[in-house]
Amino acid sequence: MRILGRALRDEPVVLGVAILGSALYGLMTVVAAEVIGRVTDRVVVPAFAEGRTTAGALAVAATAIIGAAILKAAGIVLRRYYAGMGQYRLQASYRRQVTRQYLKLPLSWHHRHSAGRLLSNANADVEATWWPIAPLPFALGVIVMLAIALVSMVLVDPWLALVGFLVFPTILMINFVYQRRLSPVATRAQALRADLSGVAHESFDGAALVKAMGRESDETERFRRVAHQLRDANARVGRIRGAFDPILEALPNLAILVVLLIGSTRIAGGTLEPGQLVQVAYLFTLTAFPIRAIGFVLGELPRAVVGWRRVSAVLDATGALPYGERRLDGAGSAARVGVEDVSFAYETDAGETLPTVAERERRAGRAMTRRTAGERRGDARPGGEHAAGQAGGERHAGEQRDDGEQRDGDERRESDERRDGDERRDGEHRVLEGVTLDVPPGRTIAVVGPTGSGKSTLAGLLVRLVDPSDGSVLVDGVDIRSLTRGEAADAAALVFQQPFVFEDSIRDNVTLGRDVPDGDVWAALELAQADDFVRQDDGGLDAVVGERGTTLSGGQRQRLALARALVRRPRLLVLDDATSAVDPQVERRILAGLREAGLPSTVIVVAYRRATIALADEVVYIEDGRIAGRGSHAELMVTSPGYEQLLTAYERDAADRAADGDGGTP
Repeated sequence: MRILGRALRDEPVVLGVAILGSALYGLMTVVAAEVIGRVTDRVVVPAFAEGRTTAGALAVAATAIIGAAILKAAGIVLRRYYAGMGQYRLQASYRRQVTRQYLKLPLSWHHRHSAGRLLSNANADVEATWWPIAPLPFALGVIVMLAIALVSMVLVDPWLALVGFLVFPTILMINFVYQRRLSPVATRAQALRADLSGVAHESFDGAALVKAMGRESDETERFRRVAHQLRDANARVGRIRGAFDPILEALPNLAILVVLLIGSTRIAGGTLEPGQLVQVAYLFTLTAFPIRAIGFVLGELPRAVVGWRRVSAVLDATGALPYGERRLDGAGSAARVGVEDVSFAYETDAGETLPTVAERERRAGRAMTRRTAGERRGDARPGGEHAAGQAGGERHAGEQRDDGEQRDGDERRESDERRDGDERRDGEHRVLEGVTLDVPPGRTIAVVGPTGSGKSTLAGLLVRLVDPSDGSVLVDGVDIRSLTRGEAADAAALVFQQPFVFEDSIRDNVTLGRDVPDGDVWAALELAQADDFVRQDDGGLDAVVGERGTTLSGGQRQRLALARALVRRPRLLVLDDATSAVDPQVERRILAGLREAGLPSTVIVVAYRRATIALADEVVYIEDGRIAGRGSHAELMVTSPGYEQLLTAYERDAADRAADGDGGTP
């Protein structure tokens, strides 16, 4: 009832008109029965008795029947049009509310909920919640109709009315039992829809990985298993409906037979007129289907309740980032960045439910991927991309020797950090601890550290994707939590290692809908070394890339994402290993161009490559969530054993492999 009450509060005018139209329909249904009864007694029966009738009598009868039909049709039009409008408006409104809530909630909340579940919340759950709204005015009109019909029956003949008093409550009681039986089964089916969406989303999103690993049959089996569970749950829903629907359909028809039996006996006794029997029988005939409308509403309520619970869980979720009223001064100049005693932990909500089917399968898939990668390590052939991506593989010349090795670690880095945050659900997972850092305006800082040390988390904190558990992040001495909404995003830009590219034109992917002159777009593309492949395309800036940028290479997607950040001329530019898929020569030109372009930016680069690190003014080495060293590359190679081991790991591994190979030579 709370769902229906909320619907009436949210759309009072539209649903009010629908209810009035339904009430008109119910009233005119009873009036039509009264008209037919009177026409039977005053026109039809005398015509048969006398063998003739008058044109005036037929005209009056036709006018009465047609007038009642027209008013009844008007009620149907009003009910259907405005009930449908109310349903669709509620669905659209709550889809927007859920989507806005997604944007407000922090990434930590999103990490704990699968993409399939979020899609289901915004689509299937919202749709299920408001599905009963369309038949609701009809059901309310039926109640009006039943009330008037029962009064009319009592006035015509109490014995015939007794049949109605017995049948109508029986139908409502059966509907109540029907609802109670269907509710848990519908809950299960609704939850499985979200799990199925999650499995499908992961399979489509990771299509390249699935094919590369040859896991098509495994993914098919994952989908088949959940799909069969959903099939079985829906089949149970169908069995319950199949058991109750015939009963609900048969009761009004049985009532008509009883009415005819009792009525014919009373007509024979002279206590009832034929027109009165026709009137009552006609009422039962007309109410047979409308009574089912109440069943439709009650039958859909279990799904609606389940959908509303899932939607409410999103709308009531807490953790949205708070905003203040302060703004940043110094537009057009590089920002001063401060990190003061910052700690961060991934937290889980108390009483969090068990992971969904999709989440369990995802973890199993991750374990499979790690095992497969381990089995294949070192088996790649010289000159292939996989050889460049494995420790101890054949070397490329110069800096390209390290490129693939480091990229292999880079590709696992962020997923490892997030996996840790996802899987340690029984408590906090500390990622950063007591980090303090001050970056003067215009400086370029390289952040280096082993996998899982917290580099990507630090990058997210700097642009306020998340807030620290303790401490403060400052821009120009102002705590970013005290800034107005959008102020931090206007001042800072983050480029991810794995960028997202929309299925849209190059221009729109760079500008993201902002009004930016084409000259500025080309300047950003040139600085990101992306103008060459854009100019080669016949469409230029209007060329449309495929979904997620499938028509572009990994390096091209990264350069396009970098141009997207540069076109905004941010005061703080954070690159989270944003050039890992770009070859070293192009990366060198990009970084050199950033230094020479005179951008009003402080640059913080999460890096693994020596070429990237060498171009930084200073290097910050993070280990186990703490700053373990700070200085130039040369200084840290001497003063920080961890840094030195990390930067020389691939050379030492290759040397060990070479030594093992020499030792095994006869």
